[in-house]
Amino acid sequence: MTALPKSLGGAPIWPKGVLGSLAHDSRVAVAAVGSSENLEGVGIDVEPAEILPADLLHLVTTPRERARIESDPYRGRLFFVAKEAAYKAVYPLDQALLGHHDVEVDLANQQATVRNGRVVKLRFCISTHLVALAFLPS
Repeated sequence: MTALPKSLGGAPIWPKGVLGSLAHDSRVAVAAVGSSENLEGVGIDVEPAEILPADLLHLVTTPRERARIESDPYRGRLFFVAKEAAYKAVYPLDQALLGHHDVEVDLANQQATVRNGRVVKLRFCISTHLVALAFLPS
């Protein structure tokens, strides 16, 4: 077992052939790790299962996403978590900074589309926290 070095941007530097992503808050830490033989990218994020404040909802979601939220208050936060995970999955591939409106999440089809057209698969877990896993199979 060895520590992972950090890049200048703070992201972990994974060993050759390994892809991974880390996320945490004050109570929970999560990790996703896979082989570069099976994945092009992987990202994970975690947030408390709490309502996303209304002022952040418009910053995080697109109008089309807000139309899909309906009466489930956690979906606003789930969109946030999914977009963060998608960003972590594609940034090592594209080296492009993305805003929340640069990623369109489709919860029903468990995928996110990035502004360059790249499609990322998503999986979710909801308990005391919301966890989103984003990945690009090779």
